[in-house]
Amino acid sequence: MDKERSLVEFNQRRRALAGKMEAGSCAVIPGRGHTGAFDIFRQNNELYYLCGVAVPQAYLVVEGETGKTRIYLPGRDEKMERSEGVSLNCESATEVQEATGISEVRSYHDLDRDLRERKVIYCPKVPGEGRQVCRDTMQHGRKVNQEDPWDGHLSREEQFLEKVAAAVPQVEVRDLVPLLDEMRGCKSDLEISAMRKAGAITAQAVTEAMRSTVPGGWEYQLAAIAEYVFRVNGADGGAYRPIVAGGANIWNAHYYRNHCQLIEGDLVLLDYAPDYHYYTSDIGRMWPVSGIYSPQQRELYGYIVEYHKTLLGLIRPGVMAEEVENEAAAIMRPVVEETAWSQESFRQGAEATLDFHGHLSHGVGMAVHDVWNYRKEPLKPGVVLALDPQMWIKEQEIYIRVEDTVVVTADGVENLTADAPLELDEVETVIQEQGLLHAFPPIL
Repeated sequence: MDKERSLVEFNQRRRALAGKMEAGSCAVIPGRGHTGAFDIFRQNNELYYLCGVAVPQAYLVVEGETGKTRIYLPGRDEKMERSEGVSLNCESATEVQEATGISEVRSYHDLDRDLRERKVIYCPKVPGEGRQVCRDTMQHGRKVNQEDPWDGHLSREEQFLEKVAAAVPQVEVRDLVPLLDEMRGCKSDLEISAMRKAGAITAQAVTEAMRSTVPGGWEYQLAAIAEYVFRVNGADGGAYRPIVAGGANIWNAHYYRNHCQLIEGDLVLLDYAPDYHYYTSDIGRMWPVSGIYSPQQRELYGYIVEYHKTLLGLIRPGVMAEEVENEAAAIMRPVVEETAWSQESFRQGAEATLDFHGHLSHGVGMAVHDVWNYRKEPLKPGVVLALDPQMWIKEQEIYIRVEDTVVVTADGVENLTADAPLELDEVETVIQEQGLLHAFPPIL
């Protein structure tokens, strides 16, 4: 994102947050710690959303009502600088101020002293979202860890809350997360611009994977093609683990092992999107490994594609997500009734889609499963969501879906991943083209 516009927006966010807190309070947001691995550091979404700082061991303090902000950083590490280059630290105040627009820079050793007179502090009470992490998956992982009698470790945020309680025992700690979640629910023009680029990269990756699909190829090869497209377009890899599922693997909606061969006659599902400047997208396309949809595949996938287009045409501000789904079901019901289904189970599966509320799926933003539940209120401009109509035929373990990331606009909707082929004939045409795997075949 443009640096000058970003600094203005970060400042506006901090002021908006301050307006949600009482006078005399402050918000304290701990960033991610150093991992100790040879990885590329990625800040948690909570801290990055408010200041754009991507260095380990950072802490941000925002004053209630005024929005006055301080950032607390570690000191200079000359040994690491010689090895990895200069990083923002509390001794480089001028550089920090220029990079962040935050005027007060302090050492993280000063944080407890600065909090001692507080009566109310807002802190995140759930673990922060990091690389390839959404809150729902993170909460599940936390539950698994806590059930393990030999584990049960605390997250960095939970450890921070314990230290706050020890350092300032008189303070009332309130949860900051609901305030930040509400702010993240509607995307700004600058955020939508970043997500528009993420959507374009996502669509290009899917299209290139289609071109590289051959019988006997491997699921992981299509994931590698998508990863290549992400990286050459400036993204920091994938925002979540790649879902590349061939044949029976499609039944597991979040299949991730990607180690099976692609078999002629099967469909393959790809669901993978980049982490682009801390924003992502979401997509789902299914195509035939052989290059031509079979009559059965056309029957089922073609139906879901039509459902998808119907939903897309109905999304608009001022209505509830469930209203859109109900309107689409009313339009699609005659289609189901008039179609000569080749199997009774297919007709039943199609009928069940009419009653399913979830075709307008989760929000999308800094996390692929974004934090705000947009379904609680009428849709409004700036809401970004996954449009993901789905059909299950349980008797045969058939799962069919097609997904795009869309943003609600003032007069309707914009499809951010529209460049990925959707119509079945167009998909078949793309598959016949030569892809990266044809130009650079794997070493045997």
